[in-house]
Amino acid sequence: MSSTTAVTEPVEDVPTGPKKTQRITSGVARVGVAAVAFAILATVFGGIFAVATPPFWGHDEITQFGRAYQVAHGGILPLKIKDDRGVAYGGTVPQTIDSVMGYAMRDYVNNPQEPAPMVASEKHYDQLLDKPLTENHHVVWFTNTAAYSPVPYIPAAIGIRVATVLNLDVGNLLLLTRLAGLVAYVGVVFFGLRALRDSRVQWLAFTVALLPIAVFQAGTITADTLTNALAIMVSALLVKALFLGKDLSRPESAALLASAIVLPLCKPTYVLLAMLVVVVPIARYGLPARFRLVPWAFAGVGGVLFLIWTKISSPTTAGMGLMRKPSQWHSVVPGDQLRGILTNPIGFIDVFGDSVMRRDQEWFTEFFGELGFAYINVPATSIVACLLALAIAVGTAEQMVATHRRTAIVAVVIAATVAMIYVTLYLSFSPVDFYIIDGVQGRYFVPLAILFFAALLRWMPLRLQAPTGQLNMRGPAIAIVVATLISLLCAVWKYNVVVYG
Repeated sequence: MSSTTAVTEPVEDVPTGPKKTQRITSGVARVGVAAVAFAILATVFGGIFAVATPPFWGHDEITQFGRAYQVAHGGILPLKIKDDRGVAYGGTVPQTIDSVMGYAMRDYVNNPQEPAPMVASEKHYDQLLDKPLTENHHVVWFTNTAAYSPVPYIPAAIGIRVATVLNLDVGNLLLLTRLAGLVAYVGVVFFGLRALRDSRVQWLAFTVALLPIAVFQAGTITADTLTNALAIMVSALLVKALFLGKDLSRPESAALLASAIVLPLCKPTYVLLAMLVVVVPIARYGLPARFRLVPWAFAGVGGVLFLIWTKISSPTTAGMGLMRKPSQWHSVVPGDQLRGILTNPIGFIDVFGDSVMRRDQEWFTEFFGELGFAYINVPATSIVACLLALAIAVGTAEQMVATHRRTAIVAVVIAATVAMIYVTLYLSFSPVDFYIIDGVQGRYFVPLAILFFAALLRWMPLRLQAPTGQLNMRGPAIAIVVATLISLLCAVWKYNVVVYG
């Protein structure tokens, strides 16, 4: 009588229940709790804004798309176009896209009284968006965005090219272009937050990156999407290296150095922010002392490219007046404005002061969110929730260890960048002898927020503390996430109520 022996393969231990939860928790901790929470919230709410925002209702989204489409098809330099009104730059887009642009502009300019929805006809939008791209192209004006280099439009250009290859209709092309920018925003900011995963200050970066205005812009087509993402990443890496005194990993060092070249080409206003790479001690880059000139080399290349592109794009300022009402088309003269500043600096300071007194409440609200060209301010609930999250994040951050000299340099750079924002808009957008500096918007200060608070924290040692003396971040982190979630939910809710009724 024979017998057989069954041979069984070892069964892999599949984690279940508490073990699986523990493994997920440890994985999240390795990546960074704030980074993971950011990725989830930014993807969800950025996606909602990408879908819910009517086509071309984002900030300058008509001209932003025009420039992105030009870049997607190899257009690098500003292209002068014929315009009977004056100097103009632009390019071409498919006729079916131009039709959506024209309808969208008429729709968000001509608004009914409340409580009627701002959108005149969702059905008409659907009809326009269902059409295919046409071979026939129309010339469109985008002088204001022609001044930007191609760099901040790379994500959008990729989305446009992919949509074209897939032969998508107009609506899906616009959606894919928006989502391409959102992916870039989430990816770049996630990298910066991950660098701070072992620090409590990660929640400050988290809160700034998820301000309703930042998420809204991430979900629409604009050069600010990549600009904001890079500025937040740079700020996070500078906080780690300068203010926390921690060494950067090789990828982090490479990213920070590369940003000295890329960020000035995204938006020239933030060129000084990128130059802060030279303030970081060379040891923080993981490089020996003999390589101390490497950051200077990257900053030098970035500075030179910034100057080259400024020279290339400078003629576009002659056409910026066309963004204003017809009576002011030829009133924006940068040369005259500059002479006015140099010959009468006291007068310029007086105009600046008047601008602050007349408009600072608008800039404050816009810092949290004025959503696109519907000009919908986020509700007060969103602003209060953001302020609560910021207060907790600032109050629970570590003590900063940057030297007073380096902190002062950062503070000066922030102040100088703020000044550049005002001066740039005074020269290139405000009519000669105008009573205020026109065109300033609160969202322009979002890229500076993290470093502003970091410098403030260095000089303000007060922190929140638990009664036991030991600070457990579990409670504060939950409060920050919940407050941020509330701010985004209310922003989306109000946007939907006002736009769609």
